[in-house]
Amino acid sequence: MASDPAILPSDVARTVIAPESYAEWNGLLDIFDRLREESPVAKVVADDDVFEPFWLITRYDDVMRISKDNKTFLNNPKPVVFATREATAFAQQATGSNMLVDSLVVFDAPIHPKYRKLTQDWFMPRNLKLIEGEIRTLADKLIDTMIADGPEVDFVKSVAAPMPLHVIMQILGIPEEDEPRMLMLTQQMFGGQDADLSGSGMENMTPEQVLQLVSGAVKNFEDYFAGIAAARRANPTDDVASVIANATVDGEPLPDRDMAGYYIIMAAAGHDTTSATMSGAMLALARNPEEFAKVKADRSLLPGLVEEAIRWTTAVQHFMRTAAEDVEIGGQQIKQGDWMMLNYVAANHDPAQFDDPRAFDASRSPNRHMAFGAGAHQCLGLHLARLQISVLFDALLDRLDAVELAGEPARSSSTFVGGLKTLPLRIQAN
Repeated sequence: MASDPAILPSDVARTVIAPESYAEWNGLLDIFDRLREESPVAKVVADDDVFEPFWLITRYDDVMRISKDNKTFLNNPKPVVFATREATAFAQQATGSNMLVDSLVVFDAPIHPKYRKLTQDWFMPRNLKLIEGEIRTLADKLIDTMIADGPEVDFVKSVAAPMPLHVIMQILGIPEEDEPRMLMLTQQMFGGQDADLSGSGMENMTPEQVLQLVSGAVKNFEDYFAGIAAARRANPTDDVASVIANATVDGEPLPDRDMAGYYIIMAAAGHDTTSATMSGAMLALARNPEEFAKVKADRSLLPGLVEEAIRWTTAVQHFMRTAAEDVEIGGQQIKQGDWMMLNYVAANHDPAQFDDPRAFDASRSPNRHMAFGAGAHQCLGLHLARLQISVLFDALLDRLDAVELAGEPARSSSTFVGGLKTLPLRIQAN
């Protein structure tokens, strides 16, 4: 490592922020293993000053501590997702904010808890129980189609992508015919760095091209949801879109930009992360027939499979925080205003917290992973994600006797939200 343990060598610094590193995955995990041992709180500095220096946090305990202390470690004023100086300047010019989208993940108290409360009840287990039957029906339908198309299928396209997309769109109240558009925009916004997901067909896009693509997706989202909000104000229904459109905070309706951000984060993050987790779990089972047989025979392991899939996949790979005051973390002095990356991939593979962390073990216990974050910003949709994954794999284990890889799976090139973009399988139905 570097002579000064607080500053990463330039090659390591480039690797931990490179989208392609998250696509390759195993080499990145190797680097995180070294960093946790040698430089668990390390400064990442760009040789060309292309991004603001930040502290990379890789140990589970440090990530957990920062996540729970929302007074000392803020989501604002700096970007809450890693961005270059150019991207931040672009966002400021386009929107007046450091982020292209101002959503729940951007705000701090006192606004954040007020906004979160608007829809929180919708995503609690007692309410989700009402739609569990519909989710099971959808899972069965998608599995029927997958089996009919088999024995060789792409699990991402057949099941993992369409299922959570349809569920969250139904909760929002989005017409089914608009779901392909929502999927395309989500992939452009989260996967703009990946030529396959962005739809650009362009390899090695310049940073300017990526920015234009992502901002175009955001603008398309905003225009679409402006129409949805207007329709729900004129004729409210019993969906979440109506709740957001007619919500008031401190006696005032939500500002247009905040309302758009609320819709976007719910529509996009509400399915893409769950899709990635479903695909990750299926990959693990395809690689490990004994694990598949174990859970198929003993469904009491299903909750454990769900949690392990969430940890092992870690679809949300990082968030950034800004120090509100001077503080010490991992023996390093963090100054007020310093920027930090909470790397959930590194935290969820910390052997101090998880024995043999690269192994997929449905019986892992305890499994206090960081994939949903912690503290005030813990994922709003965690119960919905768990429910969908549980329902899907209960149905899959009923219908399939065996599953194996039929080709090489591929991960997306993305530093923020990541996961498999293709998963070729050979399935054996019963």
